[in-house]
Amino acid sequence: MLFTELGIDTRLAKQLAHQGITDATEVQERAVPVALAGHDVFAQSKTGSGKTLAFLLPAVQRVIKQRALSKRDPRVLIVTPTRELANQVYSQCRLLIAGHNLSVTKILGGENFNDQIKALHKDPHFVIGTPGRLADHLSHRSLHLQGLEMLIFDEADRMLDLGFKEQLDAINEAANHRLRQTLLFSATLDHAEVTATSRNLLKSPKSIMLSDAHEKHEDITQALYLADHLDHKEALLQHFLQADKVGQCIIFTATRADTTRLADLLVAKGLKAVGLAGDLAQTKRLEIMDAFSRGIYKVLVTTDVASRGLDLLSVTHVINFDLPKHAEEYVHRIGRTGRAGFKGTAISLVGPKDWKSYLAIQAYLKDGLSFATVEGLEGKFKGFRPEKPKSPQTKTAKDNAQGKPVAKKAVKSNKPKAPKKPVAAPINVDGMAPLRRKPKPAAEE
Repeated sequence: MLFTELGIDTRLAKQLAHQGITDATEVQERAVPVALAGHDVFAQSKTGSGKTLAFLLPAVQRVIKQRALSKRDPRVLIVTPTRELANQVYSQCRLLIAGHNLSVTKILGGENFNDQIKALHKDPHFVIGTPGRLADHLSHRSLHLQGLEMLIFDEADRMLDLGFKEQLDAINEAANHRLRQTLLFSATLDHAEVTATSRNLLKSPKSIMLSDAHEKHEDITQALYLADHLDHKEALLQHFLQADKVGQCIIFTATRADTTRLADLLVAKGLKAVGLAGDLAQTKRLEIMDAFSRGIYKVLVTTDVASRGLDLLSVTHVINFDLPKHAEEYVHRIGRTGRAGFKGTAISLVGPKDWKSYLAIQAYLKDGLSFATVEGLEGKFKGFRPEKPKSPQTKTAKDNAQGKPVAKKAVKSNKPKAPKKPVAAPINVDGMAPLRRKPKPAAEE
């Protein structure tokens, strides 16, 4: 379906056409008309399906077509779990409002607080930020939401997983009035805490469920390889990166230290690689992301800080050097490729330390993930066999917790014990008289 058929303003349709975007994705086709009608929205769609435009288009149209409730408060607030995702939304918003007398600002952690106060005093129409820093500005009374018209939560499940429930409640309370419209978008909504929180955030929402979180992404080819140890993983990684079909690649690691070490290793091998970790300053992270998006680097090595919020069509491969601890994060990691109808490849290296994560991912996806091999790099590790359950008769509660077998305890009998027979006194050879001690001989004079 064309965007011109969704009821959006012709100026917005022209702006999209200038970007080469004319056809709406399924989530945009379903969500945009509902949001334009003023309903709250509770939407789920797989990563890379176009959720950002699905909520930005109704938000921008509301601002350019309707009168503001307040002259000073922001009209639209968009809350995202990470700075990377906020920057992506910010960039897309700026493109949409180009040519209109509208302004947008970012309120992110890691940036100068006083500079953000100055930006908020300029009364921007759109504010895009992370929950922690937004809550800080609310408590300092530098951000006011009494006149907010639209509140948008992107990746709400991720925000709750990161422990931002208190901040989300504070934002909701600060903008709690009957004229507010709320949109909640995420890749996964089968999340008990999201469902519970949505009852407070949304009012009679229209639910849009386009895909099961466990559903296989048809545009992404998934491949898994067993690895014996760290050196084996590094050998497999270099093999995959040397393939001709690899465009840009994102490699996910478990820790920040691994990110730096692996990026340095790839640079030493002659690859244009860079590491992105959560402890970097915000300006440095922005520089790295900008350089990667412009193709200066071929490989980005990162932790889960970049598992959401990167919308780069040039990423052909995602490699899980280490599997994530949470199965849901696997879906978001591999979703950095195969976006907007393009094909992508997701490769996962599974070593002994990754085995539990592999089992959790397999159970979450409800799909049998099979292993492949690379000729000449086959490993000895074949996974761990599940432990056989032990009979409860041979274990106590304490040993059950430790997994140790114990001997079977003897069962006490309820029969009364026979009385002990009296012990007879020692007898003399001459008869039955008891023996007596011999008197001590008298001392000789």
